[in-house]
Amino acid sequence: MIAPRAFAVGLAALVLAGCSANTDELQQWMDQQRREVKPSVTPLQPPRKFDPAQYTMAQAVDPFSPQKLTVAVKLEARQPNSLLASEMNRRKEPLESFPLDSMSMVGSLTRKGVEFALLKVDNLLYQVKVGDYLGQNYGRITKIAETEVALREIVQDAAGEWIERPASLQLQEKAR
Repeated sequence: MIAPRAFAVGLAALVLAGCSANTDELQQWMDQQRREVKPSVTPLQPPRKFDPAQYTMAQAVDPFSPQKLTVAVKLEARQPNSLLASEMNRRKEPLESFPLDSMSMVGSLTRKGVEFALLKVDNLLYQVKVGDYLGQNYGRITKIAETEVALREIVQDAAGEWIERPASLQLQEKAR
């Protein structure tokens, strides 16, 4: 068992001795190649001069300003067939200052043959009837049922035209 181990060690020593012998010839060839080969690197282009442009729109009117939108809505309301004409000339009701998604219907009742809905907004209850306005899109109540308040809103479509669209508030039942 010792003989094969000794043979393996002797063979390894012999291989290592053969690898380290005569590296002078290899070193001479490497030196010769370094002298003969000249690298060809294309030079980099110098950077172009940057001329900054002046921003001239700082004094212009902001296209998203509420003031510009208000002016546009008033101009639209002056047109004779505009849906907004009658809406702009009436007094705003208290529930028109709240977005529709912040309101919830919590009940309905009938008094002297008139349907009323109870709406909860910011922990306050409001009683509304058909014809009342609510929401920020000129919403007017068209129908009150036991479980729903139907209304029509006036909004702008993708082309910028004012159109009517239906909306509703569903009865919110409290989870027990």
